[in-house]
Amino acid sequence: MNSTSSQNARDTAASAAPQARKTTNDFLQAAGSAIDSGREYADDAFDKAESKVRGLRDSVDPMVDMLASRAQKLGRQTLDMAGEAKDRAQQSMNRAAHVTTRYVAEQPLRSVLIAAAVGAAVALLVSTARNRNRY
Repeated sequence: MNSTSSQNARDTAASAAPQARKTTNDFLQAAGSAIDSGREYADDAFDKAESKVRGLRDSVDPMVDMLASRAQKLGRQTLDMAGEAKDRAQQSMNRAAHVTTRYVAEQPLRSVLIAAAVGAAVALLVSTARNRNRY
């Protein structure tokens, strides 16, 4: 392989790494936003339910109040667990992005060949799926 094609492979690999990192960050940001939105929605729903229960407290059995309180606590715990899962996923994605960036920097030509092979495989799968849908 000549030095020009080797340099082109390095340049292509070097430009792919920041795009992969940006895509990963965009995905994690979207996941965080979705969890935050879910948490806000659940908090609002829990607060509304709690206010209804409080409004009916005189005519409602104390057991219902206790169950509503437990449900609210469980909902908040679930949302906290989802936030922790998001944090773990973000750490895992960051590690994967770092390892991938290092591999691309160390093996630019192999990285380009792998990317081309994966692209060809995806294109073949899409083409096959389209042909099946036509018949």
